[in-house]
Amino acid sequence: MQLTNKVAVITGGDSGIGLASARLFQQEGAEVVIISNDPVSLGAAHDRLGAKVLTLEADVTDAHALRAAFGEVARRFASIDVLLAGAGIVSPTPLDDTPSQLFERILSVNVAGSFYTVQAALPYLSAGASVILVGSVVATMGIAGFSAYAASKAGLSGMARALASELTPRSIRVNTLVPGPTHTPIWNTLASTEAELQALERNLIRSIPIGRLNDVDEVAQAALFLASDHSRSIQAAEIVVDGGASGAPQGAPAYRV
Repeated sequence: MQLTNKVAVITGGDSGIGLASARLFQQEGAEVVIISNDPVSLGAAHDRLGAKVLTLEADVTDAHALRAAFGEVARRFASIDVLLAGAGIVSPTPLDDTPSQLFERILSVNVAGSFYTVQAALPYLSAGASVILVGSVVATMGIAGFSAYAASKAGLSGMARALASELTPRSIRVNTLVPGPTHTPIWNTLASTEAELQALERNLIRSIPIGRLNDVDEVAQAALFLASDHSRSIQAAEIVVDGGASGAPQGAPAYRV
């Protein structure tokens, strides 16, 4: 197993890609800790993953709460080998109709929250630890109406490179997982009905060369690679999992005759 005797902490591990990664990391031998600010979904994740998973409640925008949570992790496990900063939010932010509070909240959770997560974990990260930030292809694809989300994910990519430079002397790797559209509950925030959700998915599929959205387990496999020793020479990289949408867009159904 690829993560035997390793401790993995996942923020946002109670849903979507984070939960799929938690399940896979556990299957690969890791002791898994999930941090989330939602006690209901934390409880559901605990029920799903079993008694061995440790669940802790903390908001990633609250640096004090994160320090307390990681202190508890250290008391239980002493050190951390894998940190997946997966907590994030998305919402449309059209230029002519977005309150400042929403824009700032997206940046706070996605960018500051990831920074605070790494900061709180740092005293406990082992030599050779892997830090994984979660970006998005939205950062570079110029999707209208998602300025705040795009800015937050572009910011994460830049921050990962800076953190990699800072943490390399401590033998800590920092890389970015960059998913494309993926079947996760986050899409429910972008459509008010099932019909709207299906229409959104059909439209997205036209721009994806492989002709479908990612499955969360496929993205989790990429996270596992970055978490494992198989990627020990990978530093400050971006692993894109988007079915070719950003790298080969003209292969998408929308361009086919």
